[in-house]
Amino acid sequence: MAKIDETRPFIPVGIAVLTVSDTRVLADDRSGDTLVARIEDAGHRLAARAIVKDDVAAIRAQVETWTCDETIDVVITTGGTGFTGRDVTPEALEPIFEKRMDGFSEVFHRISYDKIGTSTIQSRATGGVTNATFIFVLPGSPGACKDAWDGILKAQLDYRHMPCNFVEIMPRLDEHLKRSAGRPVP
Repeated sequence: MAKIDETRPFIPVGIAVLTVSDTRVLADDRSGDTLVARIEDAGHRLAARAIVKDDVAAIRAQVETWTCDETIDVVITTGGTGFTGRDVTPEALEPIFEKRMDGFSEVFHRISYDKIGTSTIQSRATGGVTNATFIFVLPGSPGACKDAWDGILKAQLDYRHMPCNFVEIMPRLDEHLKRSAGRPVP
């Protein structure tokens, strides 16, 4: 059963929050504010925050920039996961995932179903890893951000969470690159 091992230290991680919206600005970004508050309340460090339009190139460019920043361990996006023509966040980010995290979407939908029923199928929440950085793509509602953080991310981004968590594997996310260090590129 999952538990917190109080003998282990809490290790804060750097988290960037990206709101994807054609209409939001920082002053009215309730979903971004929800994530920032939870990140800081948990003891993590807000490493960056931005808002970009619903545009594949803009979304991808911002996230790729952040995944190359060694102070950022996790990127959480909010918005653009629906089915309208402007909802393109999964299209922007799934192609850059080195590894896709199918379980994130499945657990998110299970949690969401308990709260909003079958309406959860209108979200394409997803997750993956790029450049040794975890990326989580959330819907644009504050409720969905709360559900994802409270039900999944808070525990998985806590080194004390047992039996396992994302923080303990972070040093090994790029081991495939380290093994090839010093070898000539074919």
